Amino acid sequence: MCGRYVLEIDGAGLMRAYAAQPAKEFDWEPVFSVAPRTKAPVVREHVDDDGELQRTLEFARWGFKPAWAKEKGPRPINARFETAHTNGMFRAGFASSRAVVPMTGYYEWVEMDDGKQPYFVHAAGGELLHAAGLTTAEQNSDGEWDVSFTIITREAKDAAGDVHDRMPAFLDEELVNEWLAPGKLEKDERENLHGVLGDVSEAVAASLVTHPVDRAVNNVRTLDRSDSGLIAPIEFR
Repeated sequence: MCGRYVLEIDGAGLMRAYAAQPAKEFDWEPVFSVAPRTKAPVVREHVDDDGELQRTLEFARWGFKPAWAKEKGPRPINARFETAHTNGMFRAGFASSRAVVPMTGYYEWVEMDDGKQPYFVHAAGGELLHAAGLTTAEQNSDGEWDVSFTIITREAKDAAGDVHDRMPAFLDEELVNEWLAPGKLEKDERENLHGVLGDVSEAVAASLVTHPVDRAVNNVRTLDRSDSGLIAPIEFR
């Protein structure tokens, strides 16, 4: 699964990386612990009123909440790759509301005799990773649209395979464009994109590495989200 991740690139860097414009006011500083139910940047595309393709960066809340979902219902942070294109909750998002969730790595944990040991999984060169996400939106009492998202996860094929059996499904640079393309996909198009995502995400996974990090990561309430030391490698004694 993906339960917490890192995005150590600021807003200006993200706009350059994706050649995107902010959908609204967009102010983001590097964060070394993005947790469920918090807001984080996502990249989306749409066609504007003039027929022009627009790629935007905006904030969305991590935890998928369709407009039809009950207020106290589940807010899934992950969608299983195997069924994301057919599952009733996620099928519409896969068809027409796909997004990229930028991250530079994510955490997984191993149960040890003395507690949980966190690991940081990332690209070997520290490159930006493009997680496949799905979004949904509902209108709030102020007439604004609240966007939420989930991250597609798949069987672990990366360094995290030693510490957890699931991992985010990552896109490569080429698939980012196809993934973000607006418009509703029909069943055969969904199946085709699903297959491509499977192949590409497995290839990207092979390039990832992992290392243990300080257990300060474990306590989301007390850690400093701006502390780059959270992802620094440690050595076991």
